[in-house]
Amino acid sequence: MSTQAIAFGWLPQEVMENIAFFAATTTDIGPPSDLLPLLLSCRSIYHALSLDANLHLCARIFEYKFDLSAAVRRLGQHIATPDVLSKELRKRFVYLKRIRARTDSRICAPDMSNSPMISELLWLAYLMMLENDGKNVKQLREYAGMEQWLMEYWFDDKGASFASKALLEDVWLLDNEHNSLAMWLFWLFLRPDRFQRTERNYRTFATVLKPTALAANKYNICHTPWEDFIPRSCLLEPTCINHYSNPYQLTPPTMAIPAILSYFSLVGPLVGPARAVHKGLHTPNSFPSSLNQSLEWEADWQRCINLAKSPLASQFSGAYKVGSLQGVWEGVFTYTEFTTYAALLSGRPPSILHNSMVAQHRQTWKLREYYLTVSRGADSIAGDLESPPLSSGDPLKAFFPSGIRIHEHAGSAEVHEPGKMVPLSYRQPSACGVEAEGLYIQDIIVVGEGHSAWGQFNLIGRVRPCDGFVSFLKEYVEGDRGQWLYRGYLVGSINGSLSGRWRDTLSLPDANGYEGCFVMSRRR
Repeated sequence: MSTQAIAFGWLPQEVMENIAFFAATTTDIGPPSDLLPLLLSCRSIYHALSLDANLHLCARIFEYKFDLSAAVRRLGQHIATPDVLSKELRKRFVYLKRIRARTDSRICAPDMSNSPMISELLWLAYLMMLENDGKNVKQLREYAGMEQWLMEYWFDDKGASFASKALLEDVWLLDNEHNSLAMWLFWLFLRPDRFQRTERNYRTFATVLKPTALAANKYNICHTPWEDFIPRSCLLEPTCINHYSNPYQLTPPTMAIPAILSYFSLVGPLVGPARAVHKGLHTPNSFPSSLNQSLEWEADWQRCINLAKSPLASQFSGAYKVGSLQGVWEGVFTYTEFTTYAALLSGRPPSILHNSMVAQHRQTWKLREYYLTVSRGADSIAGDLESPPLSSGDPLKAFFPSGIRIHEHAGSAEVHEPGKMVPLSYRQPSACGVEAEGLYIQDIIVVGEGHSAWGQFNLIGRVRPCDGFVSFLKEYVEGDRGQWLYRGYLVGSINGSLSGRWRDTLSLPDANGYEGCFVMSRRR
């Protein structure tokens, strides 16, 4: 049928919309450019089917091109209206075209580090990845070329991260919001098998990843004081983000965690065959495909929300999923020469790390997770307990009080705290889940054991409620290896990795200690 027939209204509006939708979705990726010739065929068609006039059509195109279910699950059904989705469709392709043109990946002005345009671009790409169920990553990778954008941003001589400039001047890489989000995107898009294991690639990646991963005195692993089990506030001011036409207060995650993950994925395997290298790190691109990939990132999304609140929550509220640490984990920890690290703490520039050797050892953990619950309801949380909850103990002992005794039973654990008459009864996660039982989680502890080249060791750990920050005390059974404190976050969920840093337990909590980094992935 001719366009004149459509123009004179010989077809119902619904049929006209279907024709337009078909034209707009002839390709999965990129803007609906094939719709343009139809809209330009005559004025009547334009007025009936343009994206300005037909919000319903625009919303249908958005749902075809992008993932929506995760955003609705987290933000609410109100974001899925035709008006909101039509605005979001326009916004996304403005930024995707900008990424595709490499407009912001390289330095074009001295003040780019504070550019609001780059901030909005990076936040949009990061949130799209947290909401990705298959469509979002396709738009970012195949249409926008996000991987190439990130390579220019981080490793080009004029990259907008200013990493090359920092290397030339032997100064530390900027630890700001832009670089934090860009480092997370680098990890989320990372495909290690695409890079050849060459000395040149090693130097390229090590330039950025090695100092960011290893310099614990320069790059924090959390935005709240790590030594506080119930911190009062975040050290970083939240950012107001416009997402689906609504403002949200979000705090970006720290740059150190994805830098550590990327360092082990890329630099670790390049240091040579003589070293004991862990090859089991799960990058997001290796996660099994599913219709609900975004469920992997529920806790990571909630962490950004939780850390933007003031005061910070003292209860578990989604930044950690119960049972996530249960099971067998394999990974690697690194350490530098003590004299090198002492020089770093005394103020030496990043070249001290570039020129240093980094040793790494494999380790295996077998973990059992237990949680303490009370019935839901404001009165019952405090009133139903026979004794007060477990105290917040020494941060160098993974927040356990001194003299704690833990007795494990089948599916449960009794925790005895000195000075309290009644032990606390913790239990392991069940298949039905805590929420189905109508219970409130008050505390989560982890007990386990493991081994490395240094010998056998025991582990006890505790999860911080506000952000899911995990602390483990690692104590070797024999010899003089002593105790070490492991701290970090679980990035992702069932397929995720535990990433962070270890430190000695002799230095005071508020002082810089001897530290290294580690990653652990669930044994497949």
